[in-house]
Amino acid sequence: METKVLLKKLEGVQTIDSVSSILNTSKDKAIYYIFRLRKEGYVKTKRLSSNKRVYNISFENKLKGTSYFEIINKHSPVKIATPITYKIYGKEPSLEETLIYAIKTGSLRTVLASLALFKKIANWSELYQLAKKNRVERQVGALYDLSKKIMKVRRMTDRFRNNALPKKEYNFEYIIPGLISKDFKDIEETWKIYLPFNKNDLSDYNDNPR
Repeated sequence: METKVLLKKLEGVQTIDSVSSILNTSKDKAIYYIFRLRKEGYVKTKRLSSNKRVYNISFENKLKGTSYFEIINKHSPVKIATPITYKIYGKEPSLEETLIYAIKTGSLRTVLASLALFKKIANWSELYQLAKKNRVERQVGALYDLSKKIMKVRRMTDRFRNNALPKKEYNFEYIIPGLISKDFKDIEETWKIYLPFNKNDLSDYNDNPR
């Protein structure tokens, strides 16, 4: 059976039993077809808590796309588990793009995990353009200053800081609506941004000192 026919019939989450049923074939033959597709890069295998294996069969698996969450997990001691993963194909997103995505999620844990990206951020021009486009320049600045307190980070350029700092007439904004820090008032005042974290929330970064 040709690969494209197998993919069309089997695309989705399968087990050996379901493959056997769909193809009307023996379990041994089903295992062979799964092995063949996996060898060609179309299969991702996952073992359930019951020790049963399931197979995610998709053409997209061969494209080797990545997700923002995978990039964050690669660099951060704070891991994110999400049931929905959006893959990006063709070009791996930059760390700068990933940081902006994390801030825009409005997820407390995602933003917390993304702080680690400041250790690797290098293209401040790209970061500023993305932040400006998404109207989160001050959020980036406040999170950067927070990151400086808990880890060694790349230096923010003066151009980014000067362009991102709030004017006197600006109002305070939230990163996570309704959440305000008790411990980082100085940063909040500087950027007119309410931080959603207190010192205790940053304990996962204790093994990553400045």
